[in-house]
Amino acid sequence: MNYTSDSSADKTEKLAKQLETNHGVRCVPLQADMGSENGPAHIVATALNHFVHPKTRKLQIDIIVNNAGVAGKTKIEDCTAEDFSWIYNVNVRGPLFLMKAALPYLPTDRSGRIVNLSSVSASLGFLADGVYGGSKAALEAMTRTWSPVNPGPVATDMYAGAPQDFQASMSTWTKNTPLAAIRPGVDQKELVANAEVAGGRPAYDSEVAGVVAMLCTPDSAWCTGSVICANGGMKFSV
Repeated sequence: MNYTSDSSADKTEKLAKQLETNHGVRCVPLQADMGSENGPAHIVATALNHFVHPKTRKLQIDIIVNNAGVAGKTKIEDCTAEDFSWIYNVNVRGPLFLMKAALPYLPTDRSGRIVNLSSVSASLGFLADGVYGGSKAALEAMTRTWSPVNPGPVATDMYAGAPQDFQASMSTWTKNTPLAAIRPGVDQKELVANAEVAGGRPAYDSEVAGVVAMLCTPDSAWCTGSVICANGGMKFSV
């Protein structure tokens, strides 16, 4: 269970213990930067250290979910090389290098699952989204033989930390997203209070995680190289 910042350490530890208690699965929290050159390989190396078979010394990685991502609203005239490198290193190079490190340990019977989290920004022209949207489009293009998921805004810490003018700039899209209509008494109070600015609500993490979980089951064995839209109808797949 990979995390990047120190502030996520306690959250990851608690989630690992919860999964072990409720489902009897062994979880190893790991701090690694997907945007660094060695971070992705460090994740696979840690898996080898903790999960290798005690007798055969073999490891099989059945599922990889590439959901690490960073975003920034950057206009052309304000973009710097550092902005570009930061976003592309995490969103594009990170998944690529993780796949490179994991290749020797993936199953060869088509039972494995690779799910890459993209974004509607890959295909919708949001203001100042050239770098971020381009990184997600690169991820989709690079992984046509994998199975990316294309979510809309999700109620994560990254979304909550976005400036209100960004949420307001997306409100026109959100207002026309069928499943984003706010539900007083049902949705979280802070989302209800912010709906006038944002134009509605973002997805809950569980609503996207459910789609990812479905793609990791044997029922999705005939699905590959597809962009699965989990964005409440902000963009319909064709």
